[in-house]
This record gives sequence, C-alpha cells and structure tokens, in this order.
Amino acid sequence: MNQSRDRAGERLQKVLANAGMGSRRQIEGWIVEGRVEVNGVAAELGQRVNPSDVIYVDGKRIAKRLLEAPVREVIVYNKPEGELVTRKDPEGRHTVFERMPKLKHGRWIPVGRLDINSSGLLLLTTDGELANQLMHPSRQVEREYAVRVMGEVTEEQLKALTHGVELEDGPARFEEIVESGGEGINRWFHVVIMEGRQREVRRMWEAVGARVSRLKRVRYGSVILESALKVGRWRYLNEQEVNDLLTTMGHSVAKQRKSHQAKSPQGDQKGRKSAKSSKPHQARGQKKAGAGRNKETRKPSGGKTDTIWKGKQGGRRSR
Repeated sequence: MNQSRDRAGERLQKVLANAGMGSRRQIEGWIVEGRVEVNGVAAELGQRVNPSDVIYVDGKRIAKRLLEAPVREVIVYNKPEGELVTRKDPEGRHTVFERMPKLKHGRWIPVGRLDINSSGLLLLTTDGELANQLMHPSRQVEREYAVRVMGEVTEEQLKALTHGVELEDGPARFEEIVESGGEGINRWFHVVIMEGRQREVRRMWEAVGARVSRLKRVRYGSVILESALKVGRWRYLNEQEVNDLLTTMGHSVAKQRKSHQAKSPQGDQKGRKSAKSSKPHQARGQKKAGAGRNKETRKPSGGKTDTIWKGKQGGRRSR
C-alpha cells in the first residue's frame, strides 16, 4: 500500500473488530503472528484499509458485507431455554439468530452467551467493538441473574460464593447475592457477577455443592429485562438506552435510526415474532421480569426480609 492510501482508510484492527472478529488487541496479535493478509500480502500493525481491499484471516476471505460499517444497532432479546447462541448447529437445533431482523450490512454480534438451558436477557449489536468492550472483564460490567437452587443453601456456602471459589479456569466470586424467596426444595437468589466465563454462574454454585435448576439473566449493565418483553421476542434499544451503554464504555453518544425507535419489525410467519414497540428500559429498583426481585428493590415478601450477601468478606445484612 502507498502512503496516501494508508492515510485514507480505517485501521485494519478497527475494521475487523467492528465486524465482530475479535477485540482490537486480539486482532493486533493475529497481525503480528502473520494470520492476517491484505490483498495477498501479510498485514502490518497500524495498516489502514479501504473498501476495495481484500482481507484474509487464517487464509479465509472476509466477506465485504461484514466489513462495511453498519449503523450501530443494539437489540435486547428475551431468550427462551432450548435455543443456542450460535449461527449454525450441526444438530439442527434452534438458534437465536433465526429470530433476528435481517441486515443489509454487517451482522448481529451477541454480547456474551447464554447456554441452551439458560434464558433471559441477551444483547446483540452490529458494533463488534462495542460488543467486545461490553464483554471484557476489565470493563467491570455487571451481569445479574435470577437463580433457582435445589435443596438447602447454607450460610457457609453463601460466604464462600462471595469470598471466592476456585474453578478450573481460575477463581471467581459473586459481587452480591440476594435471597429472593421460594418454597420447598427450590430457593431463589439474585446474583451479580462482573465477567462472563462459560457456564460460570452454574459452575460457581456447583463448586459449593449446590445444584442450579433454573438460570435467567435479568440485567446486563444498564439494560434490564422488563416484563413487557415476552419470551422469544426482541426490540431495539431506544436512543437513551444505547447512549447509556456507550457512556459506560467511554464512547461518544450517537443517535439511532428514528424508524427503529418508532417501530419494530413484524415477526415472521412461523410465529417467531418481535416485540411490537420499543419501550424505555425500567429504572433500577423497579420490578422486572423473572422470579424474585432485582438487587435494588429488596422489599419484604410474605412478611420476610431479604438477606443480602455482598463483598469479598461475605458480609451479611437483612432489610
């Protein structure tokens, strides 16, 4: 590439990050390792590319439509159990992408994962860099889950979970646990965690000898799963919600397409429908979808008070 061309285009790692290939730091590592080529020549750090350039990663050509900068869109989806967060499944099981609206440019990138047996809030965006930043542990973005645990849960187990437990891939702990009721052998808790390793919430409970029978994500950062969004439906985040996420990540705010704020697309003919409107997310502390309550509500239920476990010391208090 000549110098004038280098100055004119976008940095290669930014283009690939926006396409959802990985974080900028990851892609910089690929470039150093020689895994990225531009027009048949090994790429260099800091290299800029233009729409006419042909990019390969590990010998595979990256489709032009993925590299075109789309309008930043963010969707919140209420994932049901039984769906996979993957583009294709060899066994032919349903995936979350079957329900997503079609895009002319770019693709939907999931912000984190929910396993096939988990449900609840899933964010998807066309902005790969935003997705990677929302997922990165260094950003300390809170994820909140409603968890149903079978059997008795002891004070010692809750202490261990807030102190930290050792998993195969390193230590992990909950920032906060709120006891949220339940009857018989089923007890509900709301837990907050700052990272999203594979099956981390389930594995943490298993590490203290407890069994999770249901797991539902109810919040990701500033976005709360409201009761109006039924299972299997999605909606675009409105302008304020997107700006809240961008502010959290240190981005400058940007307006969304007005058409998406006013009206969501219709569902397909198979009944896999979208939400009919784009409503603002509920403020923290209001009631939200799923069993139990969020961690700011903590109102007495049935004459009982919530017990809250918080911090590295596993401190306990009641309200």
